[in-house]
Amino acid sequence: MDRAQKEKLVEELGQIFESSGVVVVSHYEGITVAEMQDLRARMREAGGSVRVAKNRLAKIALEGQPCASIADYLKGMTVLAYSEDPVAAAKVVQDYSKDNEKLVILGGAMGENALDVAGVKAVAAMPSREELIASIVGCIGAPASNIAGAIGAPASNIASIISTVEDKAAA
Repeated sequence: MDRAQKEKLVEELGQIFESSGVVVVSHYEGITVAEMQDLRARMREAGGSVRVAKNRLAKIALEGQPCASIADYLKGMTVLAYSEDPVAAAKVVQDYSKDNEKLVILGGAMGENALDVAGVKAVAAMPSREELIASIVGCIGAPASNIAGAIGAPASNIASIISTVEDKAAA
């Protein structure tokens, strides 16, 4: 790899570190090509990416970045998993490491916050952005759903509700 290619790679890595919601660093020693392709496919489905880069170049790219604290994890055969969604990459790596013991999570970063192994597991346990949006929409839509259900109820139910209200008002 010549100097121009290295500079381009450092620039690409710098953009990854700057724009990612979460970056997870793992050891991948002993993982086969097929297993790595499976990890990449899972990460792509979740909206993230996996990158293997020379540790020395990654450390250069980390200089001045908010997640510079992960430089200490860049020793040995490391793979970087990242995503814009602050939960997606951590979730995929955590799930994959349960299935494949050769992938060992070292730590990571979420913005300026350094994450150890427990931190990555905690982030992976959080609901994703889509899950949060779905639950909020469900909460907002529940009252309207109840009203629509009452309006659509059979006339006898409505009549019994009205008679009960009249009885209480008369008493």
